[in-house]
Order: sequence, then structure tokens, then C-alpha cells
Amino acid sequence: MPRVLLVDSNEMNGDMLSRRLERQGYSVQIATNGAECLEMAHRTRPDLILMEMSLPDVDGWEATRRLKADPQMRGTPILAVTAHAMSEDRCKAMAAGCDEYDTKPVELPRLLQKMEALLDANRTKSAK
Repeated sequence: MPRVLLVDSNEMNGDMLSRRLERQGYSVQIATNGAECLEMAHRTRPDLILMEMSLPDVDGWEATRRLKADPQMRGTPILAVTAHAMSEDRCKAMAAGCDEYDTKPVELPRLLQKMEALLDANRTKSAK
């Protein structure tokens, strides 16, 4: 069962998405801000991080940069899930270190496809 760290500052949205992902067979933990995300990522070592970019405290861009700068975490795929839907927002997320990008409102089939592609690529990389 893939372990996902869902980072979303809106507790209701995070809870709703986590339940949908759990029904799809994912184990989900939720962080509601960037500092909590950093602590939980190091403690739980998720297989994938779904990162909201607009977070209180430490924003998603900075949290991603910190995770990707850490040798123990840099291999963990990060998928930006954000309401920032302009093309420059995608570029900014990728430049911060995100491995993929998706917009809100979440379309679950599209998100699941992107999640599985990242998880498959990471499994392939780990098997080598």
C-alpha cells in the first residue's frame, strides 16, 4: 500500500481527498502547513507527497526546495496540487523541485494517473 503525505491547509479539503485516496488503496497522512509537512516527511518517509503550494508558515515552494535539498528526501516524488493554474505557476512548481503538477479542483482520475506514474518511476529507479 503506497504511503502518501497529503499537504493541504484546508482541513476539509484534505480530509475529503484523503478519504477518496484511501478508498483507492493508499495510506494517507495529512499535514496542514509547510513546517508540519517537513517534520512528517522526515519521520514517516512517504512514497509520494501531494503538496499544496499556498501554505501558511513555510509555503509549498519552499517546503519542496528544502525536501529536494535533503539527501534523505530528494528521491521522494512531489506532486504539486494547487489552485495556481497559470502556466508560470507550473514552471515555478517544477523549478522548486516538484516532479509533477496538477490543478484544483482535483479531478481524481487525472490525479491518480499522475500519482501512479510517479510511483512507478520511483519503483523502477529504486529497483536499479
